[in-house]
Amino acid sequence: MTFRRLPLRLPAALAALALAAALAGCASPGSRFYTLSPTDDAAHASVASTTGNPALLVALAPVDVPPQVAKLQLVVQNDPTQVKVLEQERWASLPGDEIRRALSGDLTQQLNTIDVYGSPHPEGVPVYRVSVQVQRFESWPGSHALIDAVWSVRSLDSQAVMTCRSVLNEPVGDGYDALVVGHRRAVAALSQAIASGVRTLAAAPQTSAPATTKNGTKNAHMKPVTNLACPQAMSAAATAG
Repeated sequence: MTFRRLPLRLPAALAALALAAALAGCASPGSRFYTLSPTDDAAHASVASTTGNPALLVALAPVDVPPQVAKLQLVVQNDPTQVKVLEQERWASLPGDEIRRALSGDLTQQLNTIDVYGSPHPEGVPVYRVSVQVQRFESWPGSHALIDAVWSVRSLDSQAVMTCRSVLNEPVGDGYDALVVGHRRAVAALSQAIASGVRTLAAAPQTSAPATTKNGTKNAHMKPVTNLACPQAMSAAATAG
């Protein structure tokens, strides 16, 4: 009786496929995702500090960022005229959403309040609408992270408004983790400037219209505050760098 040797082509083919898959996995590393949101500890502290009835409320509108960085991929600067889009280094959400979420967490914690943008809120509690337009969002690996933003705070009761500019330039070390941490520090500094603006606006006279006298005429000496200057101490710190 003779025995025929089975062909080894199938096992060899399977081994080749497994090797090719392994090599493909090595050649295509998975994406890494970054966020600017506060840490869990900071988020828990914010929730704990906003229990009860806040003295004021904030409404933080969606944050605008330059079109060239409004994408999930990290966009880093090679030099002043050249940028690089990193396919494997990505934000957990679009940069404008990341900045807004981080600012909202910081402001609610610093002001002991609630962000009511897009939500109903109780009558009788002053609301301050915050708008932020990021004009520059630059990432320089191994050098610095820069946020240049124009922001405003408006009282919905009196319509008094404060418009300011903050330029935050944070030095960073090597690596993309350090770059994201630098942007997080810049956002934290921006939130401190905005919180200072809200406090200044809240302390200003809240007259919403000229007062009416007993005979029904308007008192010309009672004029609403319509525009407030940025706090000097905050301006000097915010525009440093």
